[in-house]
Amino acid sequence: MPTSTLVLILLLIGAAAFYLGYRRSKSLAAEAGRKLHSRPVYHGSYALSWTLVPSLFVLAAWLLAAPVLIATEIRSEFPEGVLAETGLTEDLAYGMVESIGAGLRLLPDDERATISASSQIATLKPLLEARGMPVASSSADFMIPLAIQRNRLEAISHTAMTVVVLVLALAGAAWAYRSIAVRLRARNGVEAVVRNGLIVCSSIAILTTAGIVFSMLFETIDFFSRVSPANFFFGTVWEPRFAAAGSGGAEGQFGLIPLLAGTLYIAGVAMAVAVPVGLYAAIYMAEYATRTTRSVVKPLLEVLAGIPTIVYGFFALVTVGPFLRDLSGQLAGLVTGEYTSFIQAQSVLTAGLVMGIMLIPFVSSLSDDIITSVPRSLRDGSLGLGATRSETIKRVIMPAALPGIVSALLLTASRAIGETMIVVLAAGVAANLTLDPFEAMTTVTVKIVNQLTGDLEFTSPQTLVAFALGMTLFVITLCLNIFALYIVRKYREQYE
Repeated sequence: MPTSTLVLILLLIGAAAFYLGYRRSKSLAAEAGRKLHSRPVYHGSYALSWTLVPSLFVLAAWLLAAPVLIATEIRSEFPEGVLAETGLTEDLAYGMVESIGAGLRLLPDDERATISASSQIATLKPLLEARGMPVASSSADFMIPLAIQRNRLEAISHTAMTVVVLVLALAGAAWAYRSIAVRLRARNGVEAVVRNGLIVCSSIAILTTAGIVFSMLFETIDFFSRVSPANFFFGTVWEPRFAAAGSGGAEGQFGLIPLLAGTLYIAGVAMAVAVPVGLYAAIYMAEYATRTTRSVVKPLLEVLAGIPTIVYGFFALVTVGPFLRDLSGQLAGLVTGEYTSFIQAQSVLTAGLVMGIMLIPFVSSLSDDIITSVPRSLRDGSLGLGATRSETIKRVIMPAALPGIVSALLLTASRAIGETMIVVLAAGVAANLTLDPFEAMTTVTVKIVNQLTGDLEFTSPQTLVAFALGMTLFVITLCLNIFALYIVRKYREQYE
């Protein structure tokens, strides 16, 4: 039975439990001639909660734990020394076992029995390729019994899960039905379930952040056990050579400064473009534009936020970069008489300009909402005292909206620091350390992608450095949040 079908059956059982609980509570009230402690809908919800909450919790836990336990069991069955002889990693070998197992499920029973008896890849390969499932050339004969065992374990696990979950749902429904009474505090129980559900939902963000931090932290510690933190944080050269690529075992240099400088430089140029344009656009839409103009201009600005970043990257690569290069060549020709471009097509300026255009909707839309939320009485009071509209905006509205605008700018800065595709296409991947905005640089996020691209094991500094870079970005973002919170509280206290 597919998992989706099982969930549908659970929902049907829950609906039946709700209906039966609702009817039983009304009949008990009529028979006893007394008023129920809780309304019948709460009794139905009480039965629904006892039916769905335990069964869905067990279902989710089973779906998460079963693949891990099966994978551990199969990995423990790998023959000793075979992986070293074939040159396969454990993860890659297990992936082949999964692929072979998926292919075996497509075969008829007679062909599956033949494969089980022979356990030879040479026999299995043409059967799967005839059904459009290619088999890796590095697959070995020992993988077939493991694939068969994995399929068997999955089938047993799924059958047991189905039985346990259905029995638990029916038992919960029966328990709730028998528990329904005139004085049952069903409302309290239902509200407790809802309250706990809200607590779980509100904890997801915290747990997700903690999971991200810990997933990076241990790998970062492993990286710093291999590479000196001083060389990482204060190094000015980024050259992570892979030892397997013929470098004689050299690990290269992992200097963070060129990447961090490129990240902050490009983000700074983008903010220099986005903040003035977006903020002035927000002021115009909130304070000067008519209702008709606002209804047209604001949606047009927000359309920019829906454009994929890869499209901005192509725009920078095909249009903005060549335009700046040709423009610089023409300016140099007017001054020196020689057509020499001093702006590269891939440069900090190109990436910053295009990224700034992308960030304009973040600044303008958020700032506009914040400015329009300032009470109308403040505007009327300032204008009534004789202040002009511009003085009212500068002396009253902007100070009142400043905490929210700071938060909007923080969100924009975080978006700029985390951008990847525009930087790859518009600024390149060269880890240069320069102050010239007309030259190419790169960012931390680009190098994270580069270091984790491909089928790699996290056993060398060249791949582990991606986690150190990610942790560095996390700390930078955390510091930005702390600083923004300080600014918001400071100005909010002054204004209040």
